[in-house]
Amino acid sequence: MEPVGAVVIFVISWWLCLFMVLPIGVRSQAEAGEIVEGSEAGAPVRPMMVRKAIWATIGAAVLTVLSGLVIIPWLAGH
Repeated sequence: MEPVGAVVIFVISWWLCLFMVLPIGVRSQAEAGEIVEGSEAGAPVRPMMVRKAIWATIGAAVLTVLSGLVIIPWLAGH
Protein backbone atom coordinates (compact mmCIF):
# COMPACT_ATOMS: atom_id res chain seq x y z
CA MET A 1 0.00 0.00 0.00
CA GLU A 2 1.38 3.40 -0.95
CA PRO A 3 1.79 6.10 1.72
CA VAL A 4 -0.87 8.34 0.18
CA GLY A 5 -3.36 5.48 0.23
CA ALA A 6 -2.54 4.75 3.86
CA VAL A 7 -3.08 8.42 4.79
CA VAL A 8 -6.42 8.51 2.96
CA ILE A 9 -7.57 5.34 4.71
CA PHE A 10 -6.39 6.71 8.06
CA VAL A 11 -8.23 10.04 7.64
CA ILE A 12 -11.48 8.38 6.57
CA SER A 13 -11.18 5.85 9.40
CA TRP A 14 -10.42 8.64 11.90
CA TRP A 15 -13.61 10.54 11.05
CA LEU A 16 -15.62 7.32 11.12
CA CYS A 17 -14.25 6.44 14.56
CA LEU A 18 -14.77 9.98 15.85
CA PHE A 19 -18.44 9.96 14.89
CA MET A 20 -18.79 6.54 16.52
CA VAL A 21 -17.33 7.67 19.87
CA LEU A 22 -18.91 11.15 20.01
CA PRO A 23 -22.15 10.10 21.77
CA ILE A 24 -20.41 7.87 24.34
CA GLY A 25 -20.65 9.22 27.88
CA VAL A 26 -22.33 12.50 26.94
CA ARG A 27 -24.78 14.02 29.40
CA SER A 28 -26.86 17.00 28.34
CA GLN A 29 -27.26 20.09 30.49
CA ALA A 30 -30.92 19.18 30.98
CA GLU A 31 -30.00 15.70 32.28
CA ALA A 32 -27.42 17.16 34.65
CA GLY A 33 -29.73 19.96 35.80
CA GLU A 34 -27.05 22.56 35.04
CA ILE A 35 -28.53 24.61 32.19
CA VAL A 36 -26.33 27.61 31.42
CA GLU A 37 -28.40 30.69 30.61
CA GLY A 38 -28.43 31.38 26.89
CA SER A 39 -27.37 27.89 25.84
CA GLU A 40 -29.28 24.92 24.45
CA ALA A 41 -30.53 22.52 27.11
CA GLY A 42 -29.36 19.59 24.97
CA ALA A 43 -25.76 20.86 24.86
CA PRO A 44 -23.27 18.55 26.56
CA VAL A 45 -22.02 19.41 30.03
CA ARG A 46 -18.56 17.90 29.43
CA PRO A 47 -17.95 16.73 25.84
CA MET A 48 -14.50 15.15 26.59
CA MET A 49 -13.25 15.88 23.06
CA VAL A 50 -9.55 15.25 23.76
CA ARG A 51 -10.28 11.77 25.11
CA LYS A 52 -12.57 11.03 22.15
CA ALA A 53 -9.95 12.27 19.67
CA ILE A 54 -7.42 9.92 21.26
CA TRP A 55 -9.82 6.97 20.98
CA ALA A 56 -10.60 7.92 17.38
CA THR A 57 -6.87 7.98 16.59
CA ILE A 58 -6.33 4.56 18.15
CA GLY A 59 -9.32 3.13 16.28
CA ALA A 60 -8.20 4.67 13.00
CA ALA A 61 -4.70 3.26 13.42
CA VAL A 62 -6.11 -0.22 14.01
CA LEU A 63 -8.43 0.05 11.00
CA THR A 64 -5.59 1.32 8.80
CA VAL A 65 -3.33 -1.58 9.79
CA LEU A 66 -6.13 -4.10 9.22
CA SER A 67 -6.95 -2.65 5.81
CA GLY A 68 -3.24 -2.73 4.94
CA LEU A 69 -3.09 -6.39 5.90
CA VAL A 70 -5.97 -7.03 3.49
CA ILE A 71 -4.82 -4.77 0.63
CA ILE A 72 -1.11 -5.69 0.48
CA PRO A 73 -1.63 -9.46 -0.10
CA TRP A 74 -4.41 -8.67 -2.56
CA LEU A 75 -2.08 -6.40 -4.55
CA ALA A 76 0.69 -9.00 -4.46
CA GLY A 77 -1.64 -11.53 -6.06
CA HIS A 78 -2.38 -9.27 -9.02
